[in-house]
Amino acid sequence: MRRIVCREFGPVDRLELVEEPDPSPGPGEVVVAVEAAAVAFVDGLIVQGRYQVRPPLPHTPGSAVAGRVRAVGADADPVSVGAPVVVLSMGGGGFATDLVAPAWAVSPLPDGVPAAVAATAVESYSTLTFALSRRVQVRPGEWVLVLGAGGGIGLAAVDVARAAGARVVAAASTEAKREAAQAAGAEVTVDYTDLKGRVREVTGGGADVVVDPVGGPLAEAALRSLTAYGRFCVVGFAGGEIPRLPANVVLLRNRTVVGVDWGDWARTEPEAASALVSDVLGRVARGELRPPEPRCLPLDRAAEALTRLSRRDVVGKLALVP
Repeated sequence: MRRIVCREFGPVDRLELVEEPDPSPGPGEVVVAVEAAAVAFVDGLIVQGRYQVRPPLPHTPGSAVAGRVRAVGADADPVSVGAPVVVLSMGGGGFATDLVAPAWAVSPLPDGVPAAVAATAVESYSTLTFALSRRVQVRPGEWVLVLGAGGGIGLAAVDVARAAGARVVAAASTEAKREAAQAAGAEVTVDYTDLKGRVREVTGGGADVVVDPVGGPLAEAALRSLTAYGRFCVVGFAGGEIPRLPANVVLLRNRTVVGVDWGDWARTEPEAASALVSDVLGRVARGELRPPEPRCLPLDRAAEALTRLSRRDVVGKLALVP
């Protein structure tokens, strides 16, 4: 097998592509021959040692893959060899030709869903489905403001909110990203100039929900754009700066700030998380959710993919194809 290895935290160009013996599954495990691995912004943060959690070294990035089961260990039923599957691996390991995973972390890949689409959609769409159905309840007709709407998480937020019957305001930094958000279902697109005022103008009073995977100085402006009883979802900090939200703005008009940590929930409630993943994949197969096709790069260009994400010049998602 081949895999990308991070031996020390630092610049992504220090990543190595290594060859090793093919892995074998242990009890309750399967080996998945990877056909596509999602590349996420957080993967670059982990490699650089800038994430809040530092995995043991050596580390292989990549938490979401799609492929086919190559081998099955004892007590790994009902997974069978040759089955198309999707895996969410919270410990990484996806940037490889083969991934060993516990059988409970494997979800069937429905017919008609390409591996690259499934790999790049499953984590972001599961996160946003968790956010907009379990952490807050988005109702039909409500206005949802999505920050960073041209990125992978942002486009998923637009699509999941659209599918819930919400009206979406998509905020993004470039015209290309705003066009992608509009294609995903955003009713209105805006840049970040006078964000609070613009959102209040286009919604006729303010957003009901904010989805913020960006953080930084935009967060307070988005919080202030909320109407009465508005809900602010803290999803991540792709901007690199953790915001300090003023508590008085939360208190005013009875607003709520809600944390969204899909990974923590998935680790503590794996059966419920697996059921949600299967539901998301089923909705993609039925056309209820419409994730875009990602751009695919070969495995040996992992450093390039992470660099492009860090520079924020990627519209949509990237996948590595072994």
